Amino acid sequence: MRVLCIEDDRIVARIVELGLKPLGFAVDCVTTAEDGEAALSAISYDAVILDRQLPDADGMTVLKRLRSQRNTTPILILSSRSRTDDRIVGLNAGADDYLPKPFDVVELAARLHALARRPSQMLDPELTCANLVLQPANHTALVNGETLPLPRREASVLEHLLRSSGRAVAKSAIEDRLYAFDEEVSSNSVEVHIHHLRKRLSNAGARVRIKTLRGTGYMLVPETSG
Repeated sequence: MRVLCIEDDRIVARIVELGLKPLGFAVDCVTTAEDGEAALSAISYDAVILDRQLPDADGMTVLKRLRSQRNTTPILILSSRSRTDDRIVGLNAGADDYLPKPFDVVELAARLHALARRPSQMLDPELTCANLVLQPANHTALVNGETLPLPRREASVLEHLLRSSGRAVAKSAIEDRLYAFDEEVSSNSVEVHIHHLRKRLSNAGARVRIKTLRGTGYMLVPETSG
């Protein structure tokens, strides 16, 4: 799950980044509204964490502008303003959730996962192909009902392939989902994840295949008999 954090307090932003990454999130942090809107125009994020007080714009202004542009990315307001009327203002402006500071990172992660599961985001609680099942909320894969342990990035690759349902997924699109701006990405990182994922699926008896489409990307398909 790739998240954009628009927060000018670098200590808070660092807490968000260091707290969410071990929980399976790729986190990009920016400190201004301008940089946040530029990032949103370039990358498709699963959710946005937005501070109400930014140096170049009020968070509510940013929120309203994004919604007026029909940007439907789930947005969670993170703010030191914790009164009920402040929360109501944020939610009425188009926010999907509102979490006051100080906050617990585990709760923040749970709220972000909850936003991703909302019907408006068209995300299913389970994704299936043949005898393979993936539960994206907890990164749990099952083959014939038996748990298949997957590292978080391989689980993210598998989720992306399953959501594409027989359509090709570009290598660049997978990289976008897995890595934040400041993470070093080797030229063959996606290939390595695909290789390990193929091996784990095969060893577990999953009746699926990850096809390499040269010049295009990858596609997950059910295995055909014969």
